[in-house]
Amino acid sequence: MTLLSRFQPSASGSIIDFDPTASCFEIEGVSLAYGGKPALRDISLRVPRHRVTAFIGPSGCGKSTLLRLLNRLHDLNEEVSHSGRILLEGEDIHAPEVAVDELRRRVGMVFQVPNPFPMSIYENVAFGLRLQGGLTRRRMDDIVEWALQSAALWDEVKDRLRASAWSLSGGQQQRLVIARSLAVRPEVLLLDEPASALDPISTLKIEELIRSLKSQLTLILVTHNMQQAARVSDYTAFLQDGQLVEYAPTDTLFTNPSLRSTENYITGRMA
Repeated sequence: MTLLSRFQPSASGSIIDFDPTASCFEIEGVSLAYGGKPALRDISLRVPRHRVTAFIGPSGCGKSTLLRLLNRLHDLNEEVSHSGRILLEGEDIHAPEVAVDELRRRVGMVFQVPNPFPMSIYENVAFGLRLQGGLTRRRMDDIVEWALQSAALWDEVKDRLRASAWSLSGGQQQRLVIARSLAVRPEVLLLDEPASALDPISTLKIEELIRSLKSQLTLILVTHNMQQAARVSDYTAFLQDGQLVEYAPTDTLFTNPSLRSTENYITGRMA
């Protein structure tokens, strides 16, 4: 039986039930509020390992909020309260024994606007490696090259590794940020609208990169771009008003959605 065929529709129209041994993340009954105002309501889904899962939905639906929960970026906001469980490879990410720094190494994050550090291209990629320590210069050089190759950037920068990261184009900066995350060998990469600030050619390169990376790790993508979700993702979750409306293999959700609200959104009849 294939992974796709193990999905079964739930009563709500979400397709969320598949072999738990294939799961990277298991999200169980998660709710979240900002200052008492609900932002997520009883979200449950499993994210399959080594696949691209897209979160789609209208602005303010909770997709970025859910994404940021997955590596505990909300921890420093005292107005945030949440309930439910999030398991990464079977381990509760909010368990007392979980080190947040190690969690964020395992679960990397790429934001909408590229955020290279004010240092050289090389030092951007080596930044996390230096924090970990224990590497020879030769080994660090090898990892930096590997990360830049994995991010499809090596050929463009190999002759100017000591140049400022800010000298790169926007698309190159975003791939550099991805290389910086890859250097510390994450298991998951979270991408929050990673191409929305880029030109079409740079966007295409990011999409090609996303597709190529799933052989190495699990990717979760937030996007407003329906065509992008259809092009790069294997599974898609549609959120609305803080709730999971439908979750299915991408081909199924875009060609034969279970619910009218999903169809209205993906066809542009709902903003």
